[in-house]
Amino acid sequence: MKEADAALLDEFADALWLADGLAKNTLAAYRSDLALFAKWLTARGGNLVAVAEADINGYLAHLHARPERIKASSQRRLHSALRRFYGWLLDLGRIAADPLLNVERPGAASRFPKTLSEKNVEDLLAAPDVSAPLGLRDRALLELLYATGLRVSELVGLKLFELSLDDQVLRATGKGDKQRLVPLGEVAADWLARYLAQARQAILKGRSSDHVFVTGRSRNAGEGMTRQMVWTLIKKHAQTAGIPGAKISPHVLRHAFATHLLNHGADLRVVQLLLGHADISTTQVYTHVARERLKQLHRHHHPRG
Repeated sequence: MKEADAALLDEFADALWLADGLAKNTLAAYRSDLALFAKWLTARGGNLVAVAEADINGYLAHLHARPERIKASSQRRLHSALRRFYGWLLDLGRIAADPLLNVERPGAASRFPKTLSEKNVEDLLAAPDVSAPLGLRDRALLELLYATGLRVSELVGLKLFELSLDDQVLRATGKGDKQRLVPLGEVAADWLARYLAQARQAILKGRSSDHVFVTGRSRNAGEGMTRQMVWTLIKKHAQTAGIPGAKISPHVLRHAFATHLLNHGADLRVVQLLLGHADISTTQVYTHVARERLKQLHRHHHPRG
């Protein structure tokens, strides 16, 4: 990738962050997608500014021709990154026409989120050995994930001052630094209280930290857990519980939270607020759950059901 293209992408990322306050992960993903496109253009003697519709279509054809299949979600993210980037250049007057004007946006794949049964969740929550400090931490962490539907980034970023066990509520900082209040429920609050009182200081080994969930590793002791650590411990406890490894991740617990709420009668817009989705369309991936529940209620209660 040429230096001019790299500088342009840095400028775009800064402008996008100032305009929309997008999350760091989203900005990094956009920049990575655009950098790969710039690298492909450089190999063909082109650059990001001097791009025509044929270049866009050529790059998309190149991606589809690769042995590894590009996911539908990755296609949509790439299209979004390109659309935002060239719209920005057009607004600044650096290009005369939008090269994506006639390029169709990839359609959304009709997929349902992977989730867990309520029995699976109960088995997972019971897997940690709560007689040990790390096991008690893991139990509290799993209970909190399932009780709140937090993203794993929100979980590892959670600070002590954002947690109120008396009110059974926490303040989560989501995408774009947007904050929301999320109820914990009595069970998760009880496990958190036990962890904070009985295990956290033992894990910290005299160090101080304002993170709720901390690590005991000597190199990182006192620091907050990373997303990778949470992923690893969930995989470990899923194996103990007999849940297939391919089926489990922190995000699967988030999906279980939403699915089980809807199964027990929650409104879709309430689930939207709890998950921190800015748009109801994001939450509508769960509408199949709501539809199935309505069918069950109809069959059970209607004389012609």
